[in-house]
Amino acid sequence: MPSAIPALARPKVILGETDAERLSALALQMEPSAPFAAGLLLGEIDRAEIQPDAVVPADVVRMHSTVAFLDEAHGKRRTVLLVFPNEADIAAGKISVVTPVGAGLIGLTAGDEIQWPNREGRERSLKILRATPPVRLAF
Repeated sequence: MPSAIPALARPKVILGETDAERLSALALQMEPSAPFAAGLLLGEIDRAEIQPDAVVPADVVRMHSTVAFLDEAHGKRRTVLLVFPNEADIAAGKISVVTPVGAGLIGLTAGDEIQWPNREGRERSLKILRATPPVRLAF
């Protein structure tokens, strides 16, 4: 399990009920094969404010959101679709929530910035520029 990042250094996380349930199950399932990313994701779920799906603000990053963010480690803007592992396709811009970057983006809001570890455990800054809700939400 990754070392704890001080809660004061992190922006608020908001998750809809459906995402919280699905992501908890996924992280627990992925823990043996991807303990670092699963641990990061479980930590974010634990500190999240869980809301009914219908009231999650549109600019919150949720599953299947399109997210524009600045990755200061590389100094570039990226736009990705946040997906479940079986849907991931880096070449198509689909990033899994069970990666360090994916786990760092979930639940944040446009304008939030977080210090977040990469695969090697070195921290970098991720800043959410824009989050577009999924085209179709399953409630």
